[in-house]
Amino acid sequence: MPVDSPSLFRRQQPVKISALASVLSLLFVAPLSWGSDEAAPVLTMPQSVSETPFSSEREAVIWRREELKDIESLLRQLRFDLVNNQDADAATPRLVELQERANAQHLLPAFIAGTHGSGSEARPSIWEEWDAFSAGFADLESKVGNLVEATQEEDYRGAARALSEVATSCRSCHRAYRFN
Repeated sequence: MPVDSPSLFRRQQPVKISALASVLSLLFVAPLSWGSDEAAPVLTMPQSVSETPFSSEREAVIWRREELKDIESLLRQLRFDLVNNQDADAATPRLVELQERANAQHLLPAFIAGTHGSGSEARPSIWEEWDAFSAGFADLESKVGNLVEATQEEDYRGAARALSEVATSCRSCHRAYRFN
């Protein structure tokens, strides 16, 4: 977004606010597969590489490790945008990216059954407790939604709280399912 572009969140620009709100809310409420809704695919544990977009288990492990590191970096950038600079405009593209990347549909395919060996930081309990592990993403997505909402309202204190809640969601999963 060009530096000189008008704010997407300013009150005098209701059309842009409405358009942005629509885009962000569509990303947030896109159908996820937590239930038995026949229209949406069920997020089950991939049993083999052939059930994923990856060419090998090693590729999946490397991809998920790098993807999670990138999400962590994205959260640091959002903290800078929202807490340090209180700049919703700078945060907007990062929030869209966060919603696209920090969700079950994007990440779970990389957790192929049994890919917890060499080169992986994943604990075997991921696959033993798949339902609890995958449900953690619903919590994460909800907290990211709170962050988007606070940013749309330019509630920087709320955004700071929401960022902390997102980080807490990440840490709780890492404590349970990742070797440090």
